[in-house]
Amino acid sequence: MCGNTMSAPLPAIVPAARKATAAVIFLHGLGDTGHGWAEAMASIKSPHVKYICPHAPIMPVSLNMNMAMPSWFDIIGLSPDAQEDEAGIKRAAENVKALIDQEVKNGIPSNRIILGGFSQGGALSLYTALTTQQKLAGVVALSCWLPLRSSFPQAAANSANKDVAVLQCHGESDPLVPLMFGTLTSEKLKTIISPANINFKTYSGLMHSSCNQEMTDIKQFIDKQLPPVN
Repeated sequence: MCGNTMSAPLPAIVPAARKATAAVIFLHGLGDTGHGWAEAMASIKSPHVKYICPHAPIMPVSLNMNMAMPSWFDIIGLSPDAQEDEAGIKRAAENVKALIDQEVKNGIPSNRIILGGFSQGGALSLYTALTTQQKLAGVVALSCWLPLRSSFPQAAANSANKDVAVLQCHGESDPLVPLMFGTLTSEKLKTIISPANINFKTYSGLMHSSCNQEMTDIKQFIDKQLPPVN
């Protein structure tokens, strides 16, 4: 084993049915793996799109009494003023940027890649998109928040994604990451990204999970941002 990047198994992948001309990289939530989201993506897939659902490395998580579980970075608390794992968040973002670079090497330009995630994974996808010089096709941020939010908009000074399209979704009955976090995140994003490019959708009765309507909305967003190319 040589460090976190090697301790996670290879991503779960839903291959394109024909030549892949676009990709979706989707990051799972705390304590999960990429497999469930790969199944969810397979249910809404488009034939020219490759879906990549990496697995987070296993690490002790402060929030859960230091129990070891899949986690992109440490979570110390879930209140808006909780201390954050700045070094871990930045390290995780670099690993995601490396995943994007790998797809570019595979022949898919970064502007044909959507980055997304759920909960902790959604938080990491937002942070990565706002701090990378890789121009992306869009961001799908589900039931999440913007990490290190006080570092923005300055942290996005060199970002290639100030006009990126963002689909942000949140359950109105989420007990873990309350809807208020989603609303505050949406407002913060409007100070960094062109507000017209941010679409914030909420779902009545939805808790900290996904639902069919949300998956339909994600499919529509992916199809719009990643149309087939001849």
